[in-house]
Amino acid sequence: MTKRKGGDRPRLRTFVLDSEALSLAVRGDRMMMARLDLAAQGKADAVTSPLTLVEAYDARTTEHRWDWVLSRIGVADVGKEEARQARRLLADVGLHGHTYAIDAVLAVVALRQRGEVTVFTSDVDDLEKLLPDRITVRQV
Repeated sequence: MTKRKGGDRPRLRTFVLDSEALSLAVRGDRMMMARLDLAAQGKADAVTSPLTLVEAYDARTTEHRWDWVLSRIGVADVGKEEARQARRLLADVGLHGHTYAIDAVLAVVALRQRGEVTVFTSDVDDLEKLLPDRITVRQV
């Protein structure tokens, strides 16, 4: 058996969920559930931002269902430095304002992940502007 570069651990896959992707998971969407299953099995990580949790909230969904989904994903710590980075990302691509704020924070979260990173979003155009090509952006 040959060793992998960087050790025996396979390259980590990380799924970054925007509010629509998170909402799909909470509603039991098969594809999003399959990704959360990979995370629960330790074959991938799933992460989002705390702002995304607020944006995705839907009062029609039970607290139990939200808790179950949140038990399978990480919520990134976001503070002043992340806010600065999000502001810089927006400035670099000529965007500003509340329309792009949560996407910019999610982009910072994605940039901090290691391994193969895929962002699942309903805002492909915005996130592709904010993220480098090494991060895959997929429509949900």
